Amino acid sequence: MGVDSILDDLARHWPVYLSMPFVAAVIGYVTKRVAIEMMFRPLRFVGVAEPWLGWQGVVPRNSARMIRTSAELITSRLVDPREVVERLDPDEVARQIQGPLLLTIDRIAREVLEKHHPQLWELLPVLAQDMIIKQVQAGAPALVGKVMAEVRANIGDVLDVGQVAVTALERDKELLVRLVRDISRPEMAFIARCGIYFGFTLGVVQTIVWALTREPLVLPIFGAAIGWFTDWLAIKLVFFPRERTRFLGLLTFQGVFQRRRAEVARQYGDLIAREVMTVPNIVEGVLRGPRSDRLLEMIQQLVRKSVDDQASIAKPFVAVAVGTRRFQEMKYAAADKAMAYLDSTALEAEPYATKALDIGNTIAAKMNQLTRVEYEGLLRPAFRQDEWKLIAVGAVIGALVGHLQAVLMLS
Repeated sequence: MGVDSILDDLARHWPVYLSMPFVAAVIGYVTKRVAIEMMFRPLRFVGVAEPWLGWQGVVPRNSARMIRTSAELITSRLVDPREVVERLDPDEVARQIQGPLLLTIDRIAREVLEKHHPQLWELLPVLAQDMIIKQVQAGAPALVGKVMAEVRANIGDVLDVGQVAVTALERDKELLVRLVRDISRPEMAFIARCGIYFGFTLGVVQTIVWALTREPLVLPIFGAAIGWFTDWLAIKLVFFPRERTRFLGLLTFQGVFQRRRAEVARQYGDLIAREVMTVPNIVEGVLRGPRSDRLLEMIQQLVRKSVDDQASIAKPFVAVAVGTRRFQEMKYAAADKAMAYLDSTALEAEPYATKALDIGNTIAAKMNQLTRVEYEGLLRPAFRQDEWKLIAVGAVIGALVGHLQAVLMLS
């Protein structure tokens, strides 16, 4: 096309030419929003032939791998169970659970005595019954101290921190999505903004090429390029460069996620403390995790020994009135009932334990000690495996919009 015909076409269709960069900016933004939503939605596969014909959000689909990655990071670098449990004061724990513990002991003692020797128990005056209960309760603080000492001495054997994290994240798949989405919210907003800026810039180039060629393929090709390139570049700029870098001696830049390290560390620590490494989850991990058998057997032994100790004063009476075999049955019954009440009693100390363990600040401090690559591993796995699919979808959407734009302009 000659210069005169180009100028004439610009004069006649200037609103169209003027709109091209803005349409490109819209394409850039829309493809980013679609890519972001496709990362997290839907939670479950939607389609006709999994995994080929349909879609499941990138994060939910790769949840197993991401859970393992998160659990490994928490276990190896962020939470040292021995360091954390040392912060619990056994005496304070005993004080925190004292009221519920005494009520539980009262209930257990009465149930066991009423079941295994109802005639003797009913014959005793109420005062005598209360004295027996008080005698059993007297050993409670010492028992709590022994249990805490055993847990602290063998925490590596009884608590699998990685399993606690895996169990919490697998129990609620939405939790992983929420975890990734919350810590990456500014990065997602950055990606969307990049679509506008980069799309507009490429749109200017697109407008020039269209004015020079009037070739119908220009618009869908540029639309695909805008969708592909802006998606690719925006995702890269989230993580790279890892270190603050000066370009052309004028502009300094650092990957958005790397630049927010202190903020992310604090936010991630709070989320893990609030949703994953909670006191109830830790208690469940200790009492029902894969390493709990040894601890539970130890607690049962301590309960039986405590019953022995408290009954030592009345051993002759016990031997005659109760009988050795029945007394053994009562000890084991008391130990079994104690196990049934163990977790609910332990959780009475949850407010104190949450404050003392200080999981959130511990994780935040440890995260700031990670290498750049290790820190990047918090979010990067959410993109890496299916990054090309997100970029391809952006290119397809851009090409379709470009084709529609070409049809309208040539009609």
